[in-house]
Amino acid sequence: MYFNRMLTKRIIPCLDIKDGRTVKGVNFVQLRDAGDPVELAKIYSDEGADELVFLDITATVDKRKTLAELVTKVAMAINIPFTVGGGISTVEDVKVLLNAGADKISINSAAVKNPGVIDEMAREFGSQCIVVAIDTRDVDGTDYVHTHGGRKPTLLKTQAWAQEVADRGAGEILLTSMDHDGTKAGFANELTAEISAALSIPVIASGGAGTMPHFKDVFTFGKADAALAASIFHFKEIPIPELKSYLIGEGISIRK
Repeated sequence: MYFNRMLTKRIIPCLDIKDGRTVKGVNFVQLRDAGDPVELAKIYSDEGADELVFLDITATVDKRKTLAELVTKVAMAINIPFTVGGGISTVEDVKVLLNAGADKISINSAAVKNPGVIDEMAREFGSQCIVVAIDTRDVDGTDYVHTHGGRKPTLLKTQAWAQEVADRGAGEILLTSMDHDGTKAGFANELTAEISAALSIPVIASGGAGTMPHFKDVFTFGKADAALAASIFHFKEIPIPELKSYLIGEGISIRK
């Protein structure tokens, strides 16, 4: 599956949703409230975010209807593309969320459990709608895929899994370094660059953003197509307009 990778780099705020509220923690624990997701989405859209990602971190089947309702509210409030993830495991789940107004969906654990679901979803809805999220940790010098918010190790090596999901029809990879997540110490540039160089589909880097130079580094050294962050945007540590101005000043092609 081949895609034209966009020359302009994208800035993507991520909203982790729990019980209808945006939350943020370190390594997905010690969660604190970060506001109403619809209000935040509108602010980010107005400030110039290129896309948004919503991850329902407590997703269960009985909450799918609630998530679909939230998606509809978000779609009405913003005019930029957004991706929704959390507990999505079937073609029917995808259909519900796309019909509610999402532009793309993100799958993670479901793809690890049943890789064939990637092919199925890509066939049904087109690769451009399917993002595969990969949570990775370094274990004794080797990067392995983890599930359940990065807590449960698998035997899948991260690079090989990234190649497989691309081959199966994923349109994009959301790569989160659990070692870096919430630390504000910078993205996992080496791993991101390795995966970006090997694949023809875009890679979104996630985990570790803390300063504006971190974004520059992940776009240059990390070869990422997009960079995702949460708390630094939610708590106004780095305003998106300032970040974009900085990146343009550093010679990085970014949408104004």
